[in-house]
Amino acid sequence: MPFDVERLLRLWTDALPEDDDAAAAAFRELYTDPVTVNGTPLAVADLVVRARAVQSTFHPLEREVVSVVDGGDRVAVAFRMGGPQVGTWTTSAGPVPPTGRGVVLRVVDVLTLAGDGRIADIVMVADELGALLAVDAVRLRTPAAAVAGG
Repeated sequence: MPFDVERLLRLWTDALPEDDDAAAAAFRELYTDPVTVNGTPLAVADLVVRARAVQSTFHPLEREVVSVVDGGDRVAVAFRMGGPQVGTWTTSAGPVPPTGRGVVLRVVDVLTLAGDGRIADIVMVADELGALLAVDAVRLRTPAAAVAGG
């Protein structure tokens, strides 16, 4: 049976149970505890904290699956996620205060599944640059040679 990508993304975009134990139980259905994300082991409780942060940063939070490649014990998922930025957004460039502007993140996750079908390892790449530009959190610099005409 193919991996249920929609179920996975709903964990991140749909409201979680208010009770942390119930939310963690929902994550444990799809993730090992701990799960390795970009080489770092994370407890399911950490994933719940991250999911709540995403849900409070963008509202309404929308998602769109672009592509799925299911290789059995490895699944690659390309998707877009975002919405109006209503909360502080924690990025690799630092925190971005709420802007109210629409933000779209492009993400690719490569999931390695354990024998029981749960996610044991994730290599995740998010393209934040376009989104950071959209909310004026970064500015592109013109190279000095182009400014000088060279």
